[in-house]
Amino acid sequence: MPLQVGKVPPRLLEGLVLKNLGYRRDEVVVPAAFGEDSCVLDLGGGNVILSTDPITAAGADAGRLAIIVSCNDVAASGGEPVGILLTIILPPDATASDLEQIMLQAHETAEELSVEIIGGHTEVVPHVGQPILSTTAVGKPFENAVHWPILSSSSKEGDLLILTKSAGLEGTAILAADFADVLRQRGVSEETLSEGEMMGRAISIIDEARIATGAGARAMHDVTEGGVLGAAYEMIAAAGCGAIIYEEQIPISECTREICAVMELDPLRLISSGALLIAAPRDASVLEDLAQAEIAAVVIGEVTKGEDIRLRRELPGGGELLIPVQPPGRDEIWRAYARFRAGETGG
Repeated sequence: MPLQVGKVPPRLLEGLVLKNLGYRRDEVVVPAAFGEDSCVLDLGGGNVILSTDPITAAGADAGRLAIIVSCNDVAASGGEPVGILLTIILPPDATASDLEQIMLQAHETAEELSVEIIGGHTEVVPHVGQPILSTTAVGKPFENAVHWPILSSSSKEGDLLILTKSAGLEGTAILAADFADVLRQRGVSEETLSEGEMMGRAISIIDEARIATGAGARAMHDVTEGGVLGAAYEMIAAAGCGAIIYEEQIPISECTREICAVMELDPLRLISSGALLIAAPRDASVLEDLAQAEIAAVVIGEVTKGEDIRLRRELPGGGELLIPVQPPGRDEIWRAYARFRAGETGG
């Protein structure tokens, strides 16, 4: 049976990928594991954090996103990004201008984040329909860490689940840029499209990760494919705990709500780089320290005993509904690409 587009399901990841990792080295402090953003190596001179990510669903802003998403994973693991390895796979119809645009975006973004592009690979490949970028970020631990290492699996019963910024940040930016004509024809204003594209400027989580690390965060997870609910499942399942997530407390911008409503997408399952999910003890100062830095953050749930991860939905007439949160499957961004083609309005 063919695999579905999107993240490989946890069952296959555990059974086919994570059981085939080669020789176990003593230098690997944090190995590959479900839900973990990065690995950590101890090479004798201190810990080194590494993470890798592809960019496959963004066209106009691919060079920028490629740098940020891998740096975000290092930051979510309690680390400061230092260098980037960048691989660029181009389709046969790509031009020198296409390559230049990607590299200029990558260069400018790396400068903004104070990281260096230290190597990579560039190639034109047949049977590829659009540029595919893959980045590996290398970093070192933040010096202010209260808990180390910071793992997705470190969440504990009673921890608060905190989300920075809002759900669907990166997805909104991609949709506004790549489906602008579709959205215009469905009544979305130029102001909303512009606002959506600008959300792509807020997808770095390095600042909030550094602050949360120093404020006592126990676990952090970058909210990428699968959205807020997917990230919550990965982080909590990795810890072997349960969780209650309060649907009404998850921040979603009006711009994201409108674009998702028009395209019939779920913003809670939409790729959300720029939002950081944090698990922290109740006496940690994460919320206060983020507020002092003027970074929006709210409590969206709590870690519980057991292994049930549930979304609490308030009902209009009173009462509540507890909905089991499923493992992350195909991100809503892929549903958009499957249902709409740039410049068309068919659904």
